[in-house]
Amino acid sequence: MMHRIRKRLKSTATKTRSGGRAWRKAENFSSSALKVFFCYAHRDERLRDRLDAHLSMLKHMGIIHSWHDRKIGAGVDFNETIDKYLGTAGLILLLISPDFLNSDYCYHREMKRALERHRKGAAQVIPVILRPVDWDKAPFAGLLAVPKDGKPITRFTNRDERYLDAAKAIRKVAEELSATIRRK
Repeated sequence: MMHRIRKRLKSTATKTRSGGRAWRKAENFSSSALKVFFCYAHRDERLRDRLDAHLSMLKHMGIIHSWHDRKIGAGVDFNETIDKYLGTAGLILLLISPDFLNSDYCYHREMKRALERHRKGAAQVIPVILRPVDWDKAPFAGLLAVPKDGKPITRFTNRDERYLDAAKAIRKVAEELSATIRRK
């Protein structure tokens, strides 16, 4: 699976040198950075921000560039922009919570598209369990979730330890995928 994703990312990186402008335009970042897309419910925004902070070393090193819908500017077509970023991300993080599973937009639009890209080998999807919820029968249940053992981050008194656990697992995948992009 990882081999197919690397192959697709390499192909996509070549094709999207001009198509990747949206990512570069939104924020200054290296064209060789792995694009990371956050799928999340807005109620989990603070938890998303904490996870993003734990990924900051990868950003400083130029390994990843993260994006979420709160970076969309006024007057920009919301659905079109999300589709564009979701369609070009190499790594997609599903931030799982009751609100995520309850959101028709997150569940039926973003998650469905993310899992399609994962199955085709065009992206890697990692479920990040933020809050307790019954996800055993969810479409992503066959994927290894983080933090370790799929235990919700909010269940721990020291959440930073759980974010760190998730960030290390994400780093491992990001470094592998990023190495493919850098070889182009």
